[in-house]
Amino acid sequence: MVNFNEEGLNILSLDRFYMRYASLVSVYRRVESTSKRLEKTHVLASFLKEVPAAELETVILLLQGRLFPPWDPRTLGFSTALAVKAIAVASGETERKVTSLWKKEGDLGKVAGLLVGKKKQATLVTKELDAKDVFLTLQKFPGMEGKGSVDLKVKSLAALLGHASAEEARFLIRTVLETLRVGIAEGTLRDAICWAYLNPEMNYNMEKNDIEFPDENGREAYNALIAAVQQAYDRCNDYAAVAKAAKSGVAALRGISLELGVPIRVMLAQKEQSVEAGMDRVGRPAALEYKYDGFRMQVHKERDAITIFTRRLENVTQQFPEVVDAAKEHVEAETAILDCEAVGFDPATGKYTPFQHIGQRIRRKYDIDKLREQLPVELNVFDLLYLDGEELLDTGFEKRRELLERILRRPLLKRIKLSTLLLTGSTAEAERFYKESLAAGNEGIMCKSLSGKYQPGGRVGHMVKVKPVLDTMDLVIVAAEWGEGKRSGWLTSFTVACRDETGEFLAIGKVGTGLKELEREGGVTFQQVTDLLRPAIVAEHGREVTFDPALVLELAFEEIQRSPAYASGYALRFPRVVNLRDDRSPEDITTLDEVRRAFEHQRGR
Repeated sequence: MVNFNEEGLNILSLDRFYMRYASLVSVYRRVESTSKRLEKTHVLASFLKEVPAAELETVILLLQGRLFPPWDPRTLGFSTALAVKAIAVASGETERKVTSLWKKEGDLGKVAGLLVGKKKQATLVTKELDAKDVFLTLQKFPGMEGKGSVDLKVKSLAALLGHASAEEARFLIRTVLETLRVGIAEGTLRDAICWAYLNPEMNYNMEKNDIEFPDENGREAYNALIAAVQQAYDRCNDYAAVAKAAKSGVAALRGISLELGVPIRVMLAQKEQSVEAGMDRVGRPAALEYKYDGFRMQVHKERDAITIFTRRLENVTQQFPEVVDAAKEHVEAETAILDCEAVGFDPATGKYTPFQHIGQRIRRKYDIDKLREQLPVELNVFDLLYLDGEELLDTGFEKRRELLERILRRPLLKRIKLSTLLLTGSTAEAERFYKESLAAGNEGIMCKSLSGKYQPGGRVGHMVKVKPVLDTMDLVIVAAEWGEGKRSGWLTSFTVACRDETGEFLAIGKVGTGLKELEREGGVTFQQVTDLLRPAIVAEHGREVTFDPALVLELAFEEIQRSPAYASGYALRFPRVVNLRDDRSPEDITTLDEVRRAFEHQRGR
């Protein structure tokens, strides 16, 4: 028998093969109950030490509220309406009763706990849920299609709920709705894997909530182990695979490599206020590139097989057949992974068009041939991560660019080409290049260190972007209100948030200006945003609605002000919606550090 020593819960009992779901729920509760990141890490690490190897993949995914790795295109697609039906079936209550209690409590998971837990007490059901049973049952949902599939999903979830305790029911519903929200950030899980399996020479002092090292060498060794876990994750984008490797040691971690067809998170730039400041930051001479107003594409080439991913790791190969053809014909390599920007252009004039004109192509899966003619894109290739069996993440940018120029020797304007680049140490030359980029309809320029490595998912200091003014931010919607009067039925007054270094979302203001009531007015409509937000609803209190952070807006504003009214400590003055950035994930949004720096810059100005 193996015990989870923190609470004495049996992970395995002698007559069971799989881990109890109750053990996992106990971890959810403990992590949810503390705001201390190190304490969360300690709880997770203590738990992971006792998880059998055969169940590790299941457990790691469920700890993240996932059933599939982040790059897997499958989603449960289970709406709150279906969850209400399942709770009603499992509890014997009416759907109206479930919905009424949901509006009162504001949390459908809590409602499930109240109703299902009460039913289980009354019927004295004794069968306990296995974590593996829960995992395998839910994993089947994306494959349930056709006539009767909705009823089958509802019955399958209701069957699980019928054997669940109140707390198990609460987290089952949260998992099904993909809104676990217990506070397990990526960095916390990374550190827990290190603590559990790599035995760093350190001690977690719970009373002080601090890590103690025997000496400075211990701290350095610890940092190296954390880096090894991070580097492994950077290459596979799957903490389940990382945990399995870490259990075998550092050597196994270092054996994880890039895999064609599996996307990695793109490297992100920080912001600078001027060309000179950007060059000073990355070092001179610097590589300067046009900053295009398009969307990121990661193109994987394996001979004639081309796969295209967005920065949100979505597979959009089907939506961009012209990019597939261009990569086949013009990339002279057997295997390669390219980092690119797809930029829209007017087929009549050849001039670049803003992102909002072509953003719809990411989501559309029908009328592809018509769209490619109406909204064509040009692929601007600016980085190379993998070439003919060799990883290039740790290779400096100058060398990566040199290799890129070798394999893209036959560029074709308006189909596929190298990004426009200038190598210079001169501020005057850089300023001219910057003005040329703006005149061509671009957003500004990128400044890159010649020796900079490629750091997936990182917002690095050796690559910065320079735009005319810091007057827009990418922020995620976390709450809203149902409209009244002529806006009845639409969500309005959106609360938006930035992200801090721990991954927490912090409100920075409300916005309603900039959205349109009618589609013919052009731009983003209230109906469009409402439709996109409905699946992300996690709670409603009267007119007030809260969401799992999912939908990103680009906002313009006049000024940043200090404000105790919002968790970020700041507020945007006169914000307005510029664009819907559904090509970006909540992890890519403006950070609190960027908000602080922009605030300080405007004060100095």
